[in-house]
Amino acid sequence: MPNSHLSAASRQRALESMSSDGVDVLVVGGGVTGAGIALDAVTRGLRVGIVEAQDWASGTSSRSSKLVHGGLRYLYQLNFALVAESLRERGLLLTETAPHLVKAQPFLWPLKMPVIERMYSAVGVGMYDTIAQFAHRGSVPIQRHHTRKGSLKLAPALKKDSLTGSIVYYDARVDDARLVVTLVRSAVRHGALAANRVQVTEMLKDAAGRVTAAKLLDLETNREYEVSTGAIINATGVWTEKTQSLAGTTGGLKVLASKGIHIVVPKEKINSKVGIFLRTEKSVLFIIPWKRYWVIGTTDTAYHENRREPVADLEDIDYVLEQANSVLAKPLTHDDIIGTFAGLRPLLQPGTLDGDESKSTQVSREHTVTEAAPGLTVIAGGKLTSYRQMAEDAVDFTIGKDKAKQTPSVTKKTPLEGAAGYHSMWSRRAAIARESGLSIDHVEDLLDRYGSDIDLLLDMIEERPDLGNELKGAPEYLRAEIAFGVSHEGALHLEDLLARRTRLTYEHADRGLSVAEEVATLAGELLGWDEAKKEAELASYRSRCEAEAAAQKIASEAEAQKVREQAEEVTAFLDVAPEIQG
Repeated sequence: MPNSHLSAASRQRALESMSSDGVDVLVVGGGVTGAGIALDAVTRGLRVGIVEAQDWASGTSSRSSKLVHGGLRYLYQLNFALVAESLRERGLLLTETAPHLVKAQPFLWPLKMPVIERMYSAVGVGMYDTIAQFAHRGSVPIQRHHTRKGSLKLAPALKKDSLTGSIVYYDARVDDARLVVTLVRSAVRHGALAANRVQVTEMLKDAAGRVTAAKLLDLETNREYEVSTGAIINATGVWTEKTQSLAGTTGGLKVLASKGIHIVVPKEKINSKVGIFLRTEKSVLFIIPWKRYWVIGTTDTAYHENRREPVADLEDIDYVLEQANSVLAKPLTHDDIIGTFAGLRPLLQPGTLDGDESKSTQVSREHTVTEAAPGLTVIAGGKLTSYRQMAEDAVDFTIGKDKAKQTPSVTKKTPLEGAAGYHSMWSRRAAIARESGLSIDHVEDLLDRYGSDIDLLLDMIEERPDLGNELKGAPEYLRAEIAFGVSHEGALHLEDLLARRTRLTYEHADRGLSVAEEVATLAGELLGWDEAKKEAELASYRSRCEAEAAAQKIASEAEAQKVREQAEEVTAFLDVAPEIQG
């Protein structure tokens, strides 16, 4: 049976295998939707290839609120079907497919009016809980009501006059980038062929006009490949229209980009045992606790700039601070911020399948699957929580109703890499710490990042003891995690390791620059970099950090993006074909 290794070598083998033998399905896009599709298709017995023009999860899927949630606000919009679907998927992730990655998270909802608002909110949250119990019974606790005194005991950071009481309800949180790379590894475990930093440059058709092949460009080597395929599934999010145009079609889906930004502050800046949920005039705001910091967001604004690397500008940051400070007794300042990140939501623009622009009057978070051209399936819309259902729908559509009945999706019952045995290993974490010589704190972190795959990292440390050392300047990570990112998770560049395999790019005020040299040296050793290559990687990452820091001080979104675009790139990506990034 294939292993789950993603590495430079496995990537090369995947490209050669796709090119020589073709695939039944070629998935374009390595975010959560594309990764989920690859896993769904390969576990039905299909020969599957998946390519991503950047790094796995480098777009929207590493820049979300990192929540697995039913969408409480959609309930107030009476979108019961979307909420039910999301709560079912939340329950599956929490209990079956990814318990090591997805964790139940309580949120306190401050109430300002003692009677009417509590009744109104209680009904809404009560419906949320009821739907959750029907969707996946027992996956999270139900709501609890608190007085002002009880609320302030849970969240002393809140202003006393900002609430009369509260409701505490549950959703869940996840490291979104880690979920994606785990999905890709799971697909590879079942036989999928996966290659990041590979761009689709053309889709080829037969005489009947059906898409039957794709031309690929390896952005690491500039080598071209041609892959024959029974079908292509376009799962490129905000790049949907650009990607489907490669088939020479004007049909398909239209997607709008909406920008959401988040700020990160140290854990000690907000004294609370629970997360905090706020309804704002524009949308909602989450103050989300992680082990060492808080993630606060988000915004929801139309975006028309370069989609490659959106950044948080000064106006965005001021808005998030203002909303958070409306309830915090000790206001947060710009000096408290240790990191920011910005992402683009791919919002489906409905009413455009027939080309009638006059119908494009609203935006939906629900997903749609269609055929942009014979042999080319396109999926767009949706949200991270529902990735598995989206993947099932996309594969069902692609293979047709009859075959879908014969080989139905099995991903509801397919644990992701690291899920099997996680709970028993968590119970044994003290023993694992004693046996390995690591601290319990490190063992817990490893279990929550890698699940039962912790054994793979412990084997690496046993073979090479220096990998058990902490990174100097970032002691929450071990050197083994960097090595594992290269040998098992497909990292090819320093940025991949600091921005997605770890999250040092926003977890530390210096954006991980203090550990960049050590990480680059270790990665370079494993990837065969010479000194010039290592220095180029360091220069590129420093350039990225400087550009993002500068952008945070600029109020104009357009000007902030221009500054970010000046950062050096680690590949020839932008020089190849910037108009067809995916």
